[in-house]
Amino acid sequence: VEFCEPVLAEAAPAASGLPRLIKLATLFGLWYALNVAYNIGNKLVLTALPIPWTAATVELFFGLPYVLLLWGTGLRKTPKLSFADVRKLASQGFFLAATHVGGVISFGAGAISFTHVLKATEPVWSALLLAVCYKEFLPLPVYFSLVPIIGGVGLASLKELSFSWLSFTAAVLSAVASAAKAILSKKVLDGKPLGENLTPANMFGVLTILGFLFILPVSLALEGPATIRTAFEAALAAGYTKARLFKLLSVSGFLYYIYNEVAFLALSEVAPVTHAVTNTVKRVVIIIVSILVFRTPLSPLGALGSAMAIMGAAAYSLAKGKYK
Repeated sequence: VEFCEPVLAEAAPAASGLPRLIKLATLFGLWYALNVAYNIGNKLVLTALPIPWTAATVELFFGLPYVLLLWGTGLRKTPKLSFADVRKLASQGFFLAATHVGGVISFGAGAISFTHVLKATEPVWSALLLAVCYKEFLPLPVYFSLVPIIGGVGLASLKELSFSWLSFTAAVLSAVASAAKAILSKKVLDGKPLGENLTPANMFGVLTILGFLFILPVSLALEGPATIRTAFEAALAAGYTKARLFKLLSVSGFLYYIYNEVAFLALSEVAPVTHAVTNTVKRVVIIIVSILVFRTPLSPLGALGSAMAIMGAAAYSLAKGKYK
């Protein structure tokens, strides 16, 4: 689930040739594989432990020791931020946490494929937020590209055989939060550097820490020790071992952070148009694999609606790039 979009370069690097092609194929193949693995692993966690707030919090936590180790050992330059800088990033950390937990809740309450179709509505919310909050309007062709997204999601929702209002609402809120985070990123930074050593990868590390701090108290309030203990006892009674449960949680948390790391590396190598196409392909791959792995029932009209929504999201990205 791509809950944090990397900051992209305006154009792809000039280097070309077979070495670059091999590098790109490796990076994108690894990104897709890790993303698919995370989605499957996350669903397995939620099947064993239906406590999505706790699962989302643990997944964010697992990124902390990884990035702190990189900074502490000097393998990656430590970002230097003032208190004012952190305040500017706080809202993005909040929306990263909201995006993540919304997706996790949706995964737990419904099918992975349906969640990804609903998350394809992010461009719709982005356009709406820009218009309502900032009085910024997009060119007409860009708005036209939103039509298949809305129609496709509507059709997919009507024909979703495992429809859940909780899954629907959480996925939509996740898409709204993701759109808000992307808009705030551009508005807050406004093309200006923030602090020192705040590379895209370091930005994700900082936002992960902030997101964890935001989500932890809410998670403890909604799913306190008693709820967590009950969930673990039920899982143990169902045949899971403590070692198995810990492995599921730790692997899911590790995959969440690592696939985002690889995404930064992969997407920084390509132009925005290529980014739009590869993101669409990634979403299609996740949907297909999840349907096969979990044997998710899908009606013909539901499949048509899903395809419309995903291709509409790709058309939006391409149109926005052309008419910006």
